[in-house]
Amino acid sequence: MTRFGYTLMTEQNGPKDLVRHAVAAEQVGFDFEVSSDHYFPWLAAQGHAPYAWTVLGAVAHATERVDLMTYVTCPTIRYHPAVVAQKAATLQLLADGRFTLGLGSGENLNEHVVGEGWPSVDVRQDMLEEAVHVIRALHTGELVTWEGQHFRVDSARIWDCPEGGVPIGLAVSGDKSVARFAPLADHFVSTEPEAELITGWNAAEGAPRIGEGGARAVGQIPICWDPDLETAKQRAHEQFRWFAGGWSVNADLPTTAGFAGATQFVRPDDVAENIPCGPDLDAIVEGVRPFWEAGYTDVALVQVGGDSVDRFLDEAAAPLLEKLRAAAP
Repeated sequence: MTRFGYTLMTEQNGPKDLVRHAVAAEQVGFDFEVSSDHYFPWLAAQGHAPYAWTVLGAVAHATERVDLMTYVTCPTIRYHPAVVAQKAATLQLLADGRFTLGLGSGENLNEHVVGEGWPSVDVRQDMLEEAVHVIRALHTGELVTWEGQHFRVDSARIWDCPEGGVPIGLAVSGDKSVARFAPLADHFVSTEPEAELITGWNAAEGAPRIGEGGARAVGQIPICWDPDLETAKQRAHEQFRWFAGGWSVNADLPTTAGFAGATQFVRPDDVAENIPCGPDLDAIVEGVRPFWEAGYTDVALVQVGGDSVDRFLDEAAAPLLEKLRAAAP
């Protein structure tokens, strides 16, 4: 059956609220929880960006059942892959095997802060591939020395390492990245409900097959539930209009001011065309439907607006999950 998850949106809540929401989301019935890993919010109106790994450590301790995942971490510039390997191993031990390490090639918004520049997309993907190899090697628990084009590792070892390492999900966005990264991953990650991506993944030589082979296809969709439609549309516009730019744009803008400028002419109705808004749960179900129809096994929901999360979890989440599970295969 399709699994439905809740997104711990670090850009719109502080760390204590995120942990509290994680517990509430588990109690209301979500199957898994994913966390963004940002240094900046997308827009200043969102107002937060706590350290995701500290939050996830607390969430792992405070929850019991839900699977956990980074959605997604860039292991190449802001973090060295050897450090990502260590913290992923630690989190997996804290989570008793419930954690999946979601990785991607990153966004300028978060990676520019360490002053190492922002490479071209081809270089970023080269770096990501190399980082995956480093992380896999360290998750054997053996001593690792690595000399690559982008990274060096000198006599490193993960001393507290879960048996079998940590499963890795890799974010892909097109045919080229699917062919390159499918053989390196355990799970597929994308935000686009396109069946061709999953078909290409399953056809890639050496790739773990989605569904039949145990690989999961994990998608994500923002929603903006609110009892009042206009309130929902205004909130989605204020905090999520950056979403309309698409990832080819979103990956390269460096600051919240840049996102504000790039989206200054986006209207609330434009946002509502891409994000299900308002009280109609059936409309939200229809917004999510393209994911399972495309072959996704897992879909994480983002409730837009940090101040609205408590009411969403209290009033809307349970009946929405019931409707989603009734509609999905």
